[in-house]
Amino acid sequence: MPDAKRSPAVELDVGGVPVRLSNPDKVYFPRLGEAGTKRRLVEYYRTVATAGSAPLLQALRERPTHLQRFPDGIEGEEIYQKRVPARRPDHVATCEVTFPSGRTADVLRVRSAADVVWAANLGTVTFHPWAVRCGDVDRPDELRIDFDPQPGTAFDDARAVALEVLRPLLDELGLVGFPKTSGGRGLHVYVRIVPEWDFVGVRRAGIALMREVERRSGGRATTAWWKEERGQRIFLDFNQNARDKTIASAYSVRRTPIATVSTPLTWDELVDADPDDLTIATVPGLLERRGDPMAAMDETAQALDVLLEMAERDAAAGLGDLPYPPTHPKMPGEPKRVQPSRDTDRKRPG
Repeated sequence: MPDAKRSPAVELDVGGVPVRLSNPDKVYFPRLGEAGTKRRLVEYYRTVATAGSAPLLQALRERPTHLQRFPDGIEGEEIYQKRVPARRPDHVATCEVTFPSGRTADVLRVRSAADVVWAANLGTVTFHPWAVRCGDVDRPDELRIDFDPQPGTAFDDARAVALEVLRPLLDELGLVGFPKTSGGRGLHVYVRIVPEWDFVGVRRAGIALMREVERRSGGRATTAWWKEERGQRIFLDFNQNARDKTIASAYSVRRTPIATVSTPLTWDELVDADPDDLTIATVPGLLERRGDPMAAMDETAQALDVLLEMAERDAAAGLGDLPYPPTHPKMPGEPKRVQPSRDTDRKRPG
């Protein structure tokens, strides 16, 4: 529904680049009133893309990025935009990616804070970067572990598995992980890796890691792809490492009534963190006080050899691949994509 009264556009200076902010007083987060306007959202993004170590820019720089847009606010229509508009400022660059279908597209290539603010003015609430850089869009530099609470579980359950199982496992394997809230009930942990493996290899390494977390979790976590098999457990979404799968970036705002933010934390901070305390109103102050816990992530590029060795051991024990997302073509070695309760060829107990 169009605004009854549009507020006049203003021009922002973003690192020396003029960026237009249209209708700044439009309310994007109705529960927040004046604290939830488009201006507040855009100013938040300008702050986290420029202040200190420019943490949002570090999270997005040179990554192909999709835009989750709500031009009429979070209660309006959602536009999940992969292709960059043909009409765009000269400072907005693109890079070409290939989707699982084989089709290609020019997507946003984030290079500056001005790119971020320009996208926010389009109504972008959340930025969804690929796990690759535009210089090599077929080899990820990030392995992503997604703790997805299922019905009957919550953030506290995801946190417990991350702290009690994943963190000591990473230490045992000699790997460094960087946690962040999802901005909702979930939790993400990133492992920066050397970009030497394709998506298939990185996904395979991720499956091995998550299977080991599942084994050590005491029944609290699962890699079961089919919802009917997950139960009240934390789903370890291994397919977040597949091609064209994206996760809300660090410092991205989420579509929640209070404008929560997907926020990097130290492992110690994670112990008693409340995701609802991390919003567009509070995160800039947190950054100013203690900096960005992910600031050193690019200095910790790690190899996947230890995880791929685990994958080989799993394969020798009869554990093969797991199903891909439905948008992917059938992959070599992949099991049937049939819901277990509908699989007439599956062996039944007894």
